[in-house]
Amino acid sequence: MSGKNILVVTASMGSGHNKAANAVAEAIKRKYPVNKINVIDFMSTETAYFNSLVKDIYLKMLDHTPSVYEFFYKFTSDSTKGSTIQSVFAHAMKKDMRELIKKYEADMVICTHPFPCAAASYLKQTGEINIPLITVMTDFCVHQFWLYKNIDIYFTANELLKKEMVNQGLLEERIFVTGIPVGYNFRVDYNRDDLLAKFKLEKDKPVALIMGGGLGLGGVKNALCQLERLKKDIQILVITGANVALWSEMNEYAQHSKHKIFVWGYSHNIQEFMSVATFLISKPGALTISEALTRELPMILHDPIPGPEVDNAKFVSDNGAAIWVKHQDTLDAVVREVLSDATILPKLRNNAKVLKKPYASDNIADVIANMLGLD
Repeated sequence: MSGKNILVVTASMGSGHNKAANAVAEAIKRKYPVNKINVIDFMSTETAYFNSLVKDIYLKMLDHTPSVYEFFYKFTSDSTKGSTIQSVFAHAMKKDMRELIKKYEADMVICTHPFPCAAASYLKQTGEINIPLITVMTDFCVHQFWLYKNIDIYFTANELLKKEMVNQGLLEERIFVTGIPVGYNFRVDYNRDDLLAKFKLEKDKPVALIMGGGLGLGGVKNALCQLERLKKDIQILVITGANVALWSEMNEYAQHSKHKIFVWGYSHNIQEFMSVATFLISKPGALTISEALTRELPMILHDPIPGPEVDNAKFVSDNGAAIWVKHQDTLDAVVREVLSDATILPKLRNNAKVLKKPYASDNIADVIANMLGLD
């Protein structure tokens, strides 16, 4: 058996799309090892200069003018306006996708971001390729940029999204509700006492985990300042992602805090931090939420990126697995209430247990295998 060449195309617009891509690739490798898998970042300079330029503009927009990004997101959510912009991006990026498919002799393409999805869909629509196209949606909401009628298989977070996609004209039999895929390590059982010892934490004090996503966004500094107002002594783990300047600033801040604070940069053992934490304070990235749900970790969500993260926060808070802090200056009051009311954290954990989909990556691999004939 020679297997198939599977091309998984992600986009480094934050770390979530990459994490989902790697989770799917790992599951296919583990369950169907005869197949060859390549995971490629569609927005890297090695792939295409134009794509990396789009990424740089996106990141600068989030950092300096988030209101502009919010306007663009809402403007393109309309099917007519969004379709026009989709066509522009697809046409601009089709050459890079064509070259990737040729270079890796791909028998199928799996996308975890709308941009490569658009480019691959365009090539199929115009008859330049005739291979299965698969989209793994990495949000808890539907945006026009995700939707293409010639995608063979869609994987989505929940039944509500599937209904919305069907209402917008996609075929129901092509949409599978699996959840958003997270890494296999998030399913591993960890001994909390061992982790407390590993991270030099005290057993009798709460542990707050503060994250700002892979880019180190999400009001990390403000969260620390808010926690400084607490009278209760707590322990704080801070993950600054790829933001080196924030890492340096937070280490300086830790020297003068009343709390015990440990700071890490980009980490590959988030599952351990989530397993030792009492609760998570984070911006509502879909992958961070999915990972926390898998670990049944109570969430306090704040400072969403305008657009999909607002919808992510609404979904998980409406389902009782998170508290959404809509006003930044009330974060300390929310944490104070969580620590003083013994009923809150168990309720959040129980609701996370209901929502979590820890086997999403395995289920995605199995559906692909059954429908497209993986050995």
